[in-house]
Amino acid sequence: MRAFLLGATGTIGQAVHRALQARGYEIVALARSQASAERLARAGATVLRGDMGLPAEWLADLPQVDAVIQMACDFDEAMAPVERRLLDGLLPQLAASPRPIRFIYTGGCWLFGPTGDTAADESSPFASLPAFAWMVPHLQDVLGNNDIDGIVIHPGMVYGGDLKGGGGGVLRRFAQEARDRRAIRVVGSEAVRWPLVHCDDLAELYGLALERALPGTSYLGVAIEGMPVGEIARTVARHQGVATPTIETISEDAAAREFGDWARGYACNQRLSGARACRELGWMPKHRDLTHDMEPAT
Repeated sequence: MRAFLLGATGTIGQAVHRALQARGYEIVALARSQASAERLARAGATVLRGDMGLPAEWLADLPQVDAVIQMACDFDEAMAPVERRLLDGLLPQLAASPRPIRFIYTGGCWLFGPTGDTAADESSPFASLPAFAWMVPHLQDVLGNNDIDGIVIHPGMVYGGDLKGGGGGVLRRFAQEARDRRAIRVVGSEAVRWPLVHCDDLAELYGLALERALPGTSYLGVAIEGMPVGEIARTVARHQGVATPTIETISEDAAAREFGDWARGYACNQRLSGARACRELGWMPKHRDLTHDMEPAT
């Protein structure tokens, strides 16, 4: 089986690459830069050079694949048109294959908006943050395409990677601020809850979805339903050797000015359930306790 990965050098993508290789997949990966190409080649992938937003320049060189996983996003103002061009080029090519191609599209937890105390699941309506509203019609295009086997995975807030160094994903900034300032900024309120998933658990879910999910289905990749961000920040700080960090609250507007409008999502108070993936796909996340994962580095 051959899988084509977009976003294979990110926190999610690296974990998915490892997980699929362990399952015996041959990996083809898109690389925009020479550095990414060299990194992917060292990891055992066949590298296809190109920019995700310019698919006409590399689609003709894409070999026959059995599956495609889209995990790439630059979190900038161009992310919507970039991905629209990708889908407009890639989906027709996959649809023309003599056999159905499995296509996993990566959505996101912020498409469900604030949930309050009730844990949302795949049946809950979208209430997307404005910065990501464009993603809903994109995933609907994937799920509604009868010529491919479309599947959507909505990850929670992803952490993992090199936890000794603070880890990749959403916790990286917390670790850096704890080390540099002994203070961590959170957006909105310490009480805001984040649904969490370790990148290795999420990668296992992608592998299970490739092999077991029915076309047209969606799954929430969440192992910890909702943890207060103030508790998350203190846990990360302790891991970095800062026993009593200062927690500074900043506004959504301040976060948007510094990082981009998408960063308002950090103030999105959510509880999300990954029970469907466990029930239907046999997903068994190993990382369900952030405090255990983030034991102080030695």
